[in-house]
Amino acid sequence: MRRLWRSTPLRLALALVVLFTTVSLLSLAASYAVTRAAFEEAIRDDLAQDLAGFRAAPSARAVALLVQAESRDTDPGRLVLSYVTPNGQIYGNGAVARDDEGFHIVSLGEGAAALDSEYLALSAKLYGGRLTIARSRVEIEALRPVFLNILWISLLPTGLVALSGGVMLARRSRRHVEVIRATLERLTGGDLSARVTPGRRWADDLTRIGAAVNDMAQAQEHSVTALRQVSSDIAHDLKTPVQRVSVQLEELAGQVDGPATALVEDAQREVDGISRVFRALLQLAQVENSALRERFEPVDLAALARTMVDVYEPAALAEDRRIVVDLPDGPLEVAGERTLLGQLLANLLENALRHTPQGSTVQVSLSRAHDGVVLQVCDDGPGIPESEREAVLQRLYRLDRSRNTPGNGLGLSLVEGVARLHGARLLLSDAQPGLCVALRFASG
Repeated sequence: MRRLWRSTPLRLALALVVLFTTVSLLSLAASYAVTRAAFEEAIRDDLAQDLAGFRAAPSARAVALLVQAESRDTDPGRLVLSYVTPNGQIYGNGAVARDDEGFHIVSLGEGAAALDSEYLALSAKLYGGRLTIARSRVEIEALRPVFLNILWISLLPTGLVALSGGVMLARRSRRHVEVIRATLERLTGGDLSARVTPGRRWADDLTRIGAAVNDMAQAQEHSVTALRQVSSDIAHDLKTPVQRVSVQLEELAGQVDGPATALVEDAQREVDGISRVFRALLQLAQVENSALRERFEPVDLAALARTMVDVYEPAALAEDRRIVVDLPDGPLEVAGERTLLGQLLANLLENALRHTPQGSTVQVSLSRAHDGVVLQVCDDGPGIPESEREAVLQRLYRLDRSRNTPGNGLGLSLVEGVARLHGARLLLSDAQPGLCVALRFASG
C-alpha cells in the first residue's frame, strides 16, 4: 500500500482531485457571492417599492392607518412596518430600538420581544414622522446551507470516484512497472536472456520503455556473449598446448640433472599455475551461463557447509590454523546448483586459509534472516582495505601484499559469479581485524 500511495498515477489522481476541488470551491464561492448580492439587491428594490407606495398617502394620518392595516396580517419575522407619528405614537407590527450593542427590532405584539432575525431596513421621514420598513434576511442566510449541501454532494462523490480510479490505475500501472522491474532485476542478476513482454493494455510510453529495455538487453547479451566466447575460446584453445608443455617438462625432468633440474621444476610450477588459471576461466564461463538456473534444486546449505569444513579442516590444522563453525542443527535450504555452491565455499575457505598467518581462526556461520539465508566466512587476518573491496572481485586482480602468495586472482571472482547466478548478495566487510565475506541467499 505504501508503494501504491507513492505511485505516479495515484499522485496524479490526487493532484486532479485537489485541482478540481479548488476550482469547484472558487466557482461555488463566486456563485454564492453573486446569488447573495442578487438576493440583497432584490430585497432593497422591494423596500424601495414599499416605501414609494407609502409616500403616495396624503397625510401622516393616512400613512399611520395604512401601516396599521398592512401590518395587522403581516408576520414581523418576515416584514416589519413601523411608523412613528410626529407626536411619538407608534403604528405597525414592530419598532426600532437602540442600545449599546446597536439597533434591534422589537415586536409590538404581545410581550414586545426582540426579533432574532437579521433584517435589511429602509427608513425615511414622512409627514414629520419616520417610516421604517424592514425585510428579513432569512432567505439570504438560507443560501449558505444550500450551497454547502451542493458542495458536499458535488465534491465528495467526485473525489471518491477520482481516488478509486487513481487506485485502479495505480494498481494496473504498478503491475506493468513490476514486469519491467523484474526484467531489469533478472538482467542485473546476470540473466541476459530476460525480456519485457508488454501486455495488451499497456500504455504507449511503457511499451516504448519495455522495447528500449529489450534492445539494451539484446545488445548487452550479444556483447557479453561475444566477450565470454572469446575468453572461453582462448582458455580452451591454450589449455591443450599448455598440457603438452607440462608433459614435455615432466619428460625433460627425467633426462636432466644438476642445476637444470631446478629450472625445469620452476617451469613446471609456472605451467601448472597457467593451467589453473585456464581452468578457473573456463569455470567462470560455465558459471556465467544463466541456463544453469534450470538445474536449480533445493540444496541444504548447512549440510554442504559442514561437509566443506570437514574437507578443509585437516589442512587448516596442519598449517596451525583453526576453523570454527556456527551452523544450525537442522537443514537450511536454498535454491541452487550443489556443485557450484560447494566450489563457492571451497574458494572462500581457501582464500581465508591462504591469506591469514599461522594461528589464525576462520569462522563459518550460517543463519536465517527475515528475507533469506545468510552465509558468512570471516577471518582474523590482515583483511582487505575498503578502497579495494570492489576491485578484488574483478578477474585476475591481486593485492600488492598477495603477489608472493599462491593464487591467480580468480577466487573471489568465481565466488561473485556463483553468487550472482544464485541471486545472492555478496558483501565484503571489516571483521576487525580480518575480512568477513557475507552472502545473503533467498530462502529455497
